[in-house]
Amino acid sequence: MPKVYARRRLSILAAFTGLIASVGLLNGPTASAALPTPVSAATARSYLASLTVATENRTGYNRDLFPTWITISGTCNTREYILKRDGSNVVTDSSCAATSGSWYSPYDGATWTAASDLDIDHLVPLAEAWDSGAGKWTTAQRQAFANDVTRPQLLAVTDNVNQAKGDQDPATWMPSRTAYRCTYVRAWVQVKYYYNLSVDSAEKTALQNYLSAC
Repeated sequence: MPKVYARRRLSILAAFTGLIASVGLLNGPTASAALPTPVSAATARSYLASLTVATENRTGYNRDLFPTWITISGTCNTREYILKRDGSNVVTDSSCAATSGSWYSPYDGATWTAASDLDIDHLVPLAEAWDSGAGKWTTAQRQAFANDVTRPQLLAVTDNVNQAKGDQDPATWMPSRTAYRCTYVRAWVQVKYYYNLSVDSAEKTALQNYLSAC
């Protein structure tokens, strides 16, 4: 191969690689990554079969036992980190507060342009986690759970939808958008499995039914 041609091809390849890298920086996880992809339905069914079935116990629960929000990156706390991750064209100030952007709430299909219209949902609610075994954890373990940005556990959603969900499990509450329900239950089971949390009988039946349709 002529040296001139080889150098030209390498130059083009380097420029193309640089372009890909720059696009990645501009449109990476902070642009519109949303919920980390949960395990497959088949894996979720396998995980669910292995979970302990137990009666829930809320004795002693207090939300303050799950410290939120903590610093995740730079000046960004957990809420701000998820707002940046889940939004599009999010602009933040020096303290990492979102000053503009657009957010799509997958639970109800609404789109918002003000961060104040969004809550960061704990997909498996803190009270539900307490009921299912987190009452025996240390404060550090509960803090890790409440601020977990690695598992499919935190999601920016319409505030009043999150408030209506409260601490309910899939036996009594599911996203109104049926297209998101498979993702929701796969994520729910993955989080419960990762943290070795139990399920109650009604919750397990509901999860089995939803997963069977995935």
